[in-house]
Amino acid sequence: MNYTLNQLRVFHKVVETKSITRAAEELFMTQPAVSIQLKNFQDQFDIPLTELKGRRIQVTDFGYEIAAITEKALEQLLNLQYKTKEYKGVVTGKLRIASASTGKYVIPYFLSKFLEDHPGIDLVLDVTNKSQVISELKNKEIEFAVVSVLPEDIDVDIEEEVLIENKLYLVSKSESMVKSKPLIFREPGSATRREMENYFQHKSNRERGRIELTSNEAVKQAVIAGIGSSILPLIGIKNELVDGTLKIIERKGLPIVTTWRIIWLKKKQLTPVAEAYLKFLREEKNKILEESFSWYLKN
Repeated sequence: MNYTLNQLRVFHKVVETKSITRAAEELFMTQPAVSIQLKNFQDQFDIPLTELKGRRIQVTDFGYEIAAITEKALEQLLNLQYKTKEYKGVVTGKLRIASASTGKYVIPYFLSKFLEDHPGIDLVLDVTNKSQVISELKNKEIEFAVVSVLPEDIDVDIEEEVLIENKLYLVSKSESMVKSKPLIFREPGSATRREMENYFQHKSNRERGRIELTSNEAVKQAVIAGIGSSILPLIGIKNELVDGTLKIIERKGLPIVTTWRIIWLKKKQLTPVAEAYLKFLREEKNKILEESFSWYLKN
């Protein structure tokens, strides 16, 4: 076999996007060029890698097997670049982190100086709901996960570094909840959704409509629009509280307080980049809290 690095990249991107058009866009190539590279790669195998179903490309089982090997090969080639820089005394590599949705208000502040000090590091940050974050951690797709609440049924041993408290308040557009308007929840799998369900299950038994949205930003905008009320993290609504578009409703049992933490698998060998980040975090955490979260810690 005599495939090229470009063919590997093209095939990997076609499998990832399931589309020659999208692959061409993301690789900054023309569609005919992608098609030619894909054909040249396919010609080296007796078994089909992809099949056309109407206008759509479908990857075969064999194609997925080759794609998995291709992904590892491309990752190892990238490691060659990192290793060269490492021998020059530069910390390099890929740092992969997954964060629960509201963690996006927290984790960037704990990354900015580290990335500034180590420009050779490539960061991959996936912001999603807690269930997906834990899944990625257990499957060893990431080095670190950022969560506020650990699942009770987590079946792997983890270690953690605590970052900051997560304070959840009931908020509305008006000074009080309007009985005729619904509660607005996050989607299943969200830690905020679970805390909100637990709170209203114990605090209110009367019937009330409910709406489900898939991100904190969507929930926040719905509350600002006056659609209903919700429980939201204080750290994500500072500006809205200052300008008066959102108001905190004082109620017994609130705020709900959890803790943002960064976690990792206890038995997983951390990469040099991950080790360097943990060292940075432990040394700089208090300074970051003082400089970036003083307003939050006082509330």
